[in-house]
Amino acid sequence: MSQSEHEVIAGPNLRWRVVDIAVASAIGVASSIIYWVVGLLYSPVFTPLDALVPGLARFINGLWLFAGPLAALIVRKPGAAIYAEVIAGVLESLFGNQWGGLETFLQSFVQGACAEIVFVVVVYKIWNLGTAALSGVVSGIGCWTFTFLTHLQGFNFMGVYGVWYLVTTLVSGGAISGVLMWYLYVAIAKTGAIDKFASGRAIRRSSGFDS
Repeated sequence: MSQSEHEVIAGPNLRWRVVDIAVASAIGVASSIIYWVVGLLYSPVFTPLDALVPGLARFINGLWLFAGPLAALIVRKPGAAIYAEVIAGVLESLFGNQWGGLETFLQSFVQGACAEIVFVVVVYKIWNLGTAALSGVVSGIGCWTFTFLTHLQGFNFMGVYGVWYLVTTLVSGGAISGVLMWYLYVAIAKTGAIDKFASGRAIRRSSGFDS
């Protein structure tokens, strides 16, 4: 197993510290800017993809899901995924988007909660590429479900559009919000920037650095 794909299994410290809140907040703020930019590009750039294959444009959805898995990987406290995703969504709506504040908040909460579920199941003890990818996929399921229940009731879940919407959302969720965020976390940890976290020290040790 390579350094970047190593598995960390340890008894978790579930108490939030000031630094945990600060870093999770920073992830949420940084993510909100990216979410907002993606929202601006949604109609002019990505919607035309649906003309090629209905639902194909939903490869973009992973770009709205990554704050939760990334925060969970670094902070490793209960609620980190929900907290960061909600911060990102609320700030995105305050910057101005086409969906409005309440809807963005609700969808962010659902996506963050779904990302969190994976880490709840492993009792915040297993942190590896697999759990990161699965967190992104489950967050994608939340995104797909929320959208269909609030906007796309007239579409058949198992029709062409529904299936492509689901597939592209799950792929982008797993790839962008899960796998890409795992490697981003590893890259950040190797710099020593998150040595105050067990997540950062684990990567540094596996890479041969003193923590």
